[in-house]
Amino acid sequence: MSTSNHPTNQTDEQSADEGDVQSVHGADGLSGVPGDGHSTDKDGEQAGGQRERLDVRLLAPAAAGWLAAVLLIPCRPFVGLLTAAVAFALAASLAIVVRRTTRAPLGWAAVGVLVVIAGMGAAAALQVESMRAGPVTGLAADSATVGVKLKIDSDPSVRRSPGSRRPPYVIVKATIEEVRARGTVTRVSTPVLVIGSEQWRQVRYGQRVATTGRLEAVEQGSDVAAMLSVRSAPRFVNQPPWWLRAAEEVRAGLRESVAHQPDDVRGLVPALVMGDESGLPAELTEDFQTTGLTHLSAVSGTNLTLLLAFVLPMARLVGVRARGLTAVGLMTVVVFVILARPQPSVLRAAAMGLIALAAMTSGGSRRRAVRSLSVAVIALLLLDTSLARSAGFALSVLATAGIVLLGPGWRDALAQWMPTWLADAISCPLAAQLACTPVVAWLSGEVSLVAVGANLLAGPAVGPATILGFTAAGVALVSTEAAQLVGWAAGWPARWIILIAREGADLPGAANAWPATAVGVAVLTLVCIALVFGLHRILVRPIAMVIAVVLLAVVVLRPVGSIGWPPDDWLFVMCDVGQGDGLVLRAGDTAAVVVDTGPDPAAMDRCLRDLGVEYVPVLVLSHFHADHAGGLAGVLKDRRVDEIEVTPYFSPPAEYRRVVDLASHHGVSLRTVTYQERRVVGALSWTTLWPARVPALPPPGTSSATDTDEGSPENNASITMMVELSGLRILLTGDLEPESQRAILATGADLRADVLKVPHHGSAQQDPAFIAATNARLALISAGQDNDYGHPAPRTLTLLSHQSTKTATTLTQGALTITNPDNLTITPGHQPRSR
Repeated sequence: MSTSNHPTNQTDEQSADEGDVQSVHGADGLSGVPGDGHSTDKDGEQAGGQRERLDVRLLAPAAAGWLAAVLLIPCRPFVGLLTAAVAFALAASLAIVVRRTTRAPLGWAAVGVLVVIAGMGAAAALQVESMRAGPVTGLAADSATVGVKLKIDSDPSVRRSPGSRRPPYVIVKATIEEVRARGTVTRVSTPVLVIGSEQWRQVRYGQRVATTGRLEAVEQGSDVAAMLSVRSAPRFVNQPPWWLRAAEEVRAGLRESVAHQPDDVRGLVPALVMGDESGLPAELTEDFQTTGLTHLSAVSGTNLTLLLAFVLPMARLVGVRARGLTAVGLMTVVVFVILARPQPSVLRAAAMGLIALAAMTSGGSRRRAVRSLSVAVIALLLLDTSLARSAGFALSVLATAGIVLLGPGWRDALAQWMPTWLADAISCPLAAQLACTPVVAWLSGEVSLVAVGANLLAGPAVGPATILGFTAAGVALVSTEAAQLVGWAAGWPARWIILIAREGADLPGAANAWPATAVGVAVLTLVCIALVFGLHRILVRPIAMVIAVVLLAVVVLRPVGSIGWPPDDWLFVMCDVGQGDGLVLRAGDTAAVVVDTGPDPAAMDRCLRDLGVEYVPVLVLSHFHADHAGGLAGVLKDRRVDEIEVTPYFSPPAEYRRVVDLASHHGVSLRTVTYQERRVVGALSWTTLWPARVPALPPPGTSSATDTDEGSPENNASITMMVELSGLRILLTGDLEPESQRAILATGADLRADVLKVPHHGSAQQDPAFIAATNARLALISAGQDNDYGHPAPRTLTLLSHQSTKTATTLTQGALTITNPDNLTITPGHQPRSR
């Protein structure tokens, strides 16, 4: 199995804990948890009358240490040691000088910065050396095949490559404890990222397994030493330790307590409580990403803070005080870490929760929270310097820092004209969102405009859902029936959160594309900094706030990017769905026939929403490859679909079964197309030109040709349609290969068309006679940026130009819209989305 197209381990970690994006509110003890000690009045002064001063002495060392770790982790150990030695020598010299002066706070601050840099240098050197120790990195450089014994360090995660025909694969982090290669057996302790088949879904956290695979090198600075690609199933050596088995029983009890709830609730409650995303529907995950609620489905400081906010007051009620409260809090943290898995993202959540613990047990303040956050950053980086390059770590720290540094001032500004509790509820997600926005844009290429509102509305339901979920998990150890009753109660606040995510994601301007480039992120950072300095003046004035909210509502409900697109008289649209096909033929004011759905449900749904399509009388799937059928859920979402028309070649089997299950779930009938049939929907009509014959399906357990092979039976069985609309003839060809193109020519069918949808995304495999027979004035190609296949092929573009055919592609122009049937006017949509 090739690893070139798999996500890097950094991305995998990001997807697990990207949850810290918007709301570590609660993680710093400032967001309305009991005992958070809001000791400032509306003017931001303490009860004693003196303005609270931030303790920023550790901010500079924490920032400097973070930057040092970012720069040093990709370097050789010698560079880290040299940096540590130089920084320590400078710190010692400067300390001697500073001691001779009576007042030198800046001097001591500089000493602190140098000491932390020295520590980071030494820590980075040790971590890099530990990664390089043993033969694994050398074997990976040679792409060697090895036998290994592994300890599983994470839960397995199933991934799919959008737009690819490759089967799903599993990624899991592990530590190689023994490696056999080139006749030698070596005991090691080297972290790797394992990429295997779906058989690896059955491995469990903490388990030891044996396997054989091929090692591949990773880029410098990764938190693993290599990638291990395996084709065989894992061989189990032993089971996880007893305390992890006990934790799994608790997690299984929670899942069982909501097993009879709807799919979304069944997936969300375990994710809210323990970050268990194994049952979270992909469609709901996308809605959470759009609305900035992903932190709720991943382990973040919020989870732990809510648990502490419940446990500590209960401990107070039974008479626990002072150090006893601290002990109870620490025990709660330990139990939470075990239940949620002691992985880096969970340990970060524990660190944020300990900040909350310090505030809740000792009347915490903004001053203490800043100091605690700085200490947590330094300590975590010293323990694992690879965190410096982790997106999840950056989001967690930035969100907490935003709440600590910006939240109180904005809360006080709002509290001058609204209730304090409401000011707190608005200021926390606003501060976290603003602090994280540049990093989120860098990672996703989007800026969410509804995240603050979604967090504000969903926030009140998070606490009850989380606490009831924890209760259900505990009760499940005693009684399954009682746990199901508590799980039913936990499902109601979870339903509210789901409603907010669904409705928020459906707003036209919920998420807006932003260039994920250095220049784009720099510009966005400057905008955020300007807002940091100017937002206070808006928040303190009710009229200004009302105007700002109204303007934001206008942008969300009618985004600027959609003004003028789509044109009112659109006839045919090739949606920008990346590496795939998603075609829309107008059949009425709010009705359309859809041909193929692309690989991404969210992209297809967004295109149909922009077009105002609410009713799909017929949905045609040309064939069952994921880049044509993977986005089916996006078409079915909140729309009436009468029937799905499919090719008679039901392969690949897994994708066919997925389509059948989705159609059945939504109550939509499936119908197999017949050769030369004619269909009419309003003013739209089409004739099916292919397939005329269908090959036998491959035997179970075997795979057909891939999408890059000429003669792929799935491609050659693509439904081919001659569409007639408003006097326009449009030839839609799916992924036809030259073999079937020649077969269609042999039938004598009239292929003359005004518009040709070029087969197979403009691949090099085209029959020149077929292209010439269409005599098309316009050729449209749907392909994703930076796709692995080189689509569209230069050879095909040259062939089209020789036919005097004008060519347009989503690769460079985004969504393509045809309006004028006489002049074939093309109106490009939004800028093409990179993928």
